[in-house]
Amino acid sequence: MSRPTEILPITEDDAFLERALQRASIPTLMMSLVHLTGDASLLDGPIRPGAAVMGEVDGGLTEDDKAAVRAQALDALRAYRDRGGTLPPPPSRDTIHRMMSFMVGQDVPDAYVPMMMEELALDGIDRRDVTWDGIAAQTRAGFHVVVIGAGMSGILTAIKLEQAGVPYVVLEKNDGAGGTWYENSYPGCRVDVANHFYCYSFAPNPGWTEFFSRRDEIRDYFERCTRDFGIRDRIRFRTEVVSATWDDARGRWSIRTRDAGGREDTLEASALVSAVGQLNRPKIPDIAGLDSFTGPKFHSARWRHDVDLTGKRVAVIGTGASGFQLVPEVAKVAARLFVFQRSPQWMSPNPRYHAKVSPEKTWLLQHVPFYGRWYRFLLFWPGSDGLMPSLVVDPKWPHQDRSVNELNEMTRIYFTDYMKEQVGDDHELLAKVVPTYPPFVKRMLQDNGTWLTTLQRDNVELVTDRIAEITPRGVRTADGVEREVDAIVFATGFHANRFLWPMEITGRGGVTLRERWGDAPQAYLGITVPDFPNLFCLYGPGTNLAHAGSIIFHSECQVRYVMGCLAALLRGGHAAMDVKRAVHDAYYERFDARHRQLVFSHTGTTSWYKNASGKVTTTSPWLLVDYWSWTREPDLADYELR
Repeated sequence: MSRPTEILPITEDDAFLERALQRASIPTLMMSLVHLTGDASLLDGPIRPGAAVMGEVDGGLTEDDKAAVRAQALDALRAYRDRGGTLPPPPSRDTIHRMMSFMVGQDVPDAYVPMMMEELALDGIDRRDVTWDGIAAQTRAGFHVVVIGAGMSGILTAIKLEQAGVPYVVLEKNDGAGGTWYENSYPGCRVDVANHFYCYSFAPNPGWTEFFSRRDEIRDYFERCTRDFGIRDRIRFRTEVVSATWDDARGRWSIRTRDAGGREDTLEASALVSAVGQLNRPKIPDIAGLDSFTGPKFHSARWRHDVDLTGKRVAVIGTGASGFQLVPEVAKVAARLFVFQRSPQWMSPNPRYHAKVSPEKTWLLQHVPFYGRWYRFLLFWPGSDGLMPSLVVDPKWPHQDRSVNELNEMTRIYFTDYMKEQVGDDHELLAKVVPTYPPFVKRMLQDNGTWLTTLQRDNVELVTDRIAEITPRGVRTADGVEREVDAIVFATGFHANRFLWPMEITGRGGVTLRERWGDAPQAYLGITVPDFPNLFCLYGPGTNLAHAGSIIFHSECQVRYVMGCLAALLRGGHAAMDVKRAVHDAYYERFDARHRQLVFSHTGTTSWYKNASGKVTTTSPWLLVDYWSWTREPDLADYELR
C-alpha cells in the first residue's frame, strides 16, 4: 500500500513563506532542504543540530543559525513553488543515513537504519504490508477472521485484512470505534506521546490542533480511519464476545456473542484476533464501606457527564496518569477537592504538553516536501531505545533504593530539581510529591507545571494518609479524619493483568486461557499461546511500552506479524498453526531474565506493570529494534502447522 503524498502545492506569496518558516523545526527544515535542492553539502556545514532530546525540536541551535537556515529555506521554497513543485532526484540510501545522524546530532547505528528507513517511507511505500501474491482470491474468500475490539489495534487489523481481501468482522462492545479513546472521556484526557508520531505510519495527520491532543480529536482520527479505509461497515457495534472455543477437528473457532439487547449469536472463524487491549476494564479498589456512600461515585473511565461537579466537594482517589490529567480540570470548578495519593509519581518536564499547533506549523507539514516524514522521525528517535541504558540495574550501584545506576540517578536529580522549582519553600508538599523509588519504576507522566500548580490551589488538599474506609458522607483516612464530599472519582487504573477478561477462551483439549495464565499471562512475542491455534493477541502480555516508541508503532509490528501468519496458513494450505511449547517457554525465560535486570522489577514498589506476586507481566523489556526485527515475518519453524 502506498502512503498519501501528504504534500499540497505552494501558492502562497513570499511574505507568507517567511512567516511560516518562523514556526519551523530547524533540524526538520534542513532535511527538507536536501530534498528541495538535491544538495547534501549542508550536512558538512558549520550549522549542526545538537543531540535530539524528547520534547525539543530545534536542535539547540543559536538564533543566528536558525535565521540562516530559514533564509536558505525561503530561497529553496520560492524556487520550488516557481518551478511548479518539481523535485531533484531523491537522496541515496547512504545520504539518508547521514541525514538521520545529522538531524538527531548523534550516530544512528547501522542496526537501526532498516527500521528507520521503513518508518520514514520517503518513497511512499508502506513496507509493513505483507505480500499476498500467489494466494488465490477463492482461497482468501474461504478464510474468515474475527477481530475482537475496534480500538486502535482492531482498526489497524481490519485495514490490513481489507487490503488483503480476507473476509472478516470486527466485534465491538461499545457503540463507537476508538477503544480507550472512546471509553475515557474524563476532563483533561489527552495522549502523552507526541501526536505527529501517535498515528498510523501510513495515515499521518498533519492537521492535529495540539501537539498532545485531547481525547475527542484522537477519537475522531480513529473514527475517520474507519471511514477512509472502508472498514466501518464491517464493525458490529454493541456486540460483546462472551466466549470462544477452538474446534480442533474442524480447525475453527466458535465465537459466542451477545448484543446490547441480550440476544446471543454464534460465529465461526478460521482465525481469532484479540485487539481488546490491556486498559479497558476499570479497577475499583476494595475499600471498606464502598457501597455506603450516598453520593455519586464513578471510575474515571466511566465518567458521569450527568454529574455536575461545579461548586461541589469532590474526592479523587488515585494520582496515576488519569488522575494526573483530570485533577487540574476538576480543581477549576470544584468548591473543594481532596486528592488521595497512595504514592507520588515521577513527571517529565514537557512545556508543549498543552500547547496548540499554530496554523503555520500545520501549513509546513502539509506543503513542504518530506517535512512531515522527517518531523515524525525527529519525534521518534529520542523516544526510541536511547533511554534503555538508564533503566538497566547496575548491581554495583550503591543507592539501589532511590536509583538503579548513575544515569538513573542523574534523571532523579533533574526531575527532583524540576519539582523544587515549582513548590518553593513548601517543604511539606515537596516531601509528599517527590517519589522515593527510582525513576521509571512506574509509568512516567508528562507535565508542564499544571500538576503542582493545582496542588497549591487554596481549594485543593493532597492527602497521603491511607484510606481506612468510605463512609456515607465521605472518606475516612487511617488517622481518623473524615473528609465529607459530594462525589467520589476513582482514578485507580484497570485490571491490566486480566487479558481477554471476562471472556472465556478455550483452546485445544479444553484448556482455558484463564486456567493457563492465572496471574502470570504469557504469549510468544506477546502474540501467540501454545494450545490456542490461530489465536493472535495484539497489545498482549509483555508488550506494553514503558521506555520507548508508541503503542501504535508496536501494534504495527504485531499486525504485520499476524498478517504474515495468516498468509503462511493460506499459502501453505494449512488449517492451523500453534506455537511450539519449547519456543514459547524459551522466550519467556529470556523475558524474565531481562526483566530482572531492569528498573521495572524494582522491589518494594507496586505498579500496574506487575502482578500480585511482584512479577512484571505487562511490559516489554526489549529494545524496539529487536522486537521490530523479530516481528517482521513469522519463523514457521516456531510453529506446528497442519
